[in-house]
Amino acid sequence: MNSSITTIRQLHLTPPDPQRLTALCGPLHEHIKLLEERLGIRIHHRGHHFHLHGPLTAVTRAERLLTRLYDETAQSPDLTTDTIHLMIQTSQDTPADADAPLPETPAEDAAEARQDEDVALYTRKGSIRPRGHNQRRYVQNILNHDISFGVGPAGTGKTYLAVACAVDQLERDEIRRILLVRPAVEAGEKLGFLPGDLTEKINPYLRPLYDALYEMLGFERVAKMIEKQVIEVAPLAYMRGRTLNHAFIILDEGQNTTPEQMKMFLTRLGFGSKAVITGDITQVDLPRGTQSGLSHAIRVLDNVPGIHITRFSSRDVVRHPLVQHIVEAYESWDKEHPPKVDRPRRERRDHDGDDAE
Repeated sequence: MNSSITTIRQLHLTPPDPQRLTALCGPLHEHIKLLEERLGIRIHHRGHHFHLHGPLTAVTRAERLLTRLYDETAQSPDLTTDTIHLMIQTSQDTPADADAPLPETPAEDAAEARQDEDVALYTRKGSIRPRGHNQRRYVQNILNHDISFGVGPAGTGKTYLAVACAVDQLERDEIRRILLVRPAVEAGEKLGFLPGDLTEKINPYLRPLYDALYEMLGFERVAKMIEKQVIEVAPLAYMRGRTLNHAFIILDEGQNTTPEQMKMFLTRLGFGSKAVITGDITQVDLPRGTQSGLSHAIRVLDNVPGIHITRFSSRDVVRHPLVQHIVEAYESWDKEHPPKVDRPRRERRDHDGDDAE
């Protein structure tokens, strides 16, 4: 069926509830306008009766989104534009043809699918639910495997969900401590000498991890846990020689490790521990010509039992909608303009064959 065919559909939202309808539409109908802009359709409604006009695929997505958003208002009467953005983004995982029959699925596969849908992580500040199939699969892989990789562009939730899994496991007493590890590599600019003790020196590099912890546990509790070393921060170089038991270790910005560093980190894993490695292989800040340990590891370990690699793409970006377009633009540019391989410089010699001064 041609997805570009213009179609009109009618949707009636039930049960009728004026307050929920107001929350769905948003102030001055900003939520409806956002759906129209992002999906490229027109939406008209009178009360709880909606008319959707546009390409078939977009109208089908809008129909499902409006139904999901209306269901959401039953639990969260204050919908935000952020919620609308995220639901539009994750709706890309839904098959376009709403009327297509579902494939027959064995009972065990159906149970796994339900488990995938229901996954949630619990923290002191509330529950966290991954959005989209890839995020749900990523969380399940972290919970079910001792070593997991999350590889993909910025904004796909790799680091945030890894921290959420760590906090969830700590709250359930399944681990005893959380270790946050990151290679101290400048992202293009020289930071110079950083004053303070070890933690203060590497704080700038670990800020995204701290921000996630503060959101999930609160500033005071995080500070106390760091003081008691329940949460520990460490630069990658200080991991050598350690064996980590009953811990949840997160290596962030894994693309900025060398293959030797990555091997060293992975072999620190002790009994009752989990390790999650996150990174974006398109944003390597290592010196030119140095191989990324993350790129090397996902090739070496791709088929090793007990290790799982979740690969994210621009479709999984859950930040501002422009971030997805930025990532896609860079991906297209890189395909059309592959980087030139630097050739080693040949020593310049004079006509007598001696080295030139």
